[in-house]
Amino acid sequence: MDLGPAYAKAVREHAPQAVICFDPFHVVKLATDALDSVRRQVWQSARRYPDKNIAKKYKDARWALLKNPDDLSDTQTETLKALRRNGGALWRAYQLKETLRAVFAGDLNPDNVMDLLRRCCSRAQHSRIPDLVKAAATIRKNKHGIAAAIKHGLSNGRHERLNNKIRTTTRRAYRFHSPEAALTLNMLTSSPTTLTPPHHT
Repeated sequence: MDLGPAYAKAVREHAPQAVICFDPFHVVKLATDALDSVRRQVWQSARRYPDKNIAKKYKDARWALLKNPDDLSDTQTETLKALRRNGGALWRAYQLKETLRAVFAGDLNPDNVMDLLRRCCSRAQHSRIPDLVKAAATIRKNKHGIAAAIKHGLSNGRHERLNNKIRTTTRRAYRFHSPEAALTLNMLTSSPTTLTPPHHT
C-alpha cells in the first residue's frame, strides 16, 4: 500500500489481523517525488540568473531525471550527462532515486534489500538536503511494512500504472456527455479487448 499514514491507520482499525505491506513502488515514488522537488528548487534559484537558458535547462530536465535510464531519448541522455558533470544536490537526489530502483530490482534476498535500504537512508539523511532527509525518515519509520512487502513479493506497480492510464484516458474524455462514455473509453484502452476494423475482416 501507499506509505501515507491514513492507509495504515484504516487497515489497523478495520483489519487488525492483516500484515501491513508498503510496496517498493511507493518507496521509489517517495524518492522520485523528493527528486522532482529538488529540481524545482534548483530551477527557481536559476531563474534569478541573468542567463535564462540556465533555468530552462533545469525546467526541461524533468523527464530526463524521472524516467528510467533505459527509456531516455538521446537528448535526455545528454541532459543527464550534463547534470552529472554539474553534480550538486540535484544529482545526489537522482542517485538516491536510481539506487532505490536498483535495490528493489528483484535480484536480492530480503536481508540484503533491507541492509542496502538502511545504507541509502543513512546517506540521504547525511546529505543535508531537506527533501532527501524527509524521504529517508519516512522510509525508516515504515521499514517493517517495507520488509513485509519484500518478504511476500508484493508490489502495486502494475496497478499504479493502470491507474495512471485510466486517469489519462479520463482526462481525454472530459467532453463526453455521460460517465458511461468515459467508462467505455477506459474499457477499450485498458482492458484486453481487441477490436478489428470492418475493412480488416
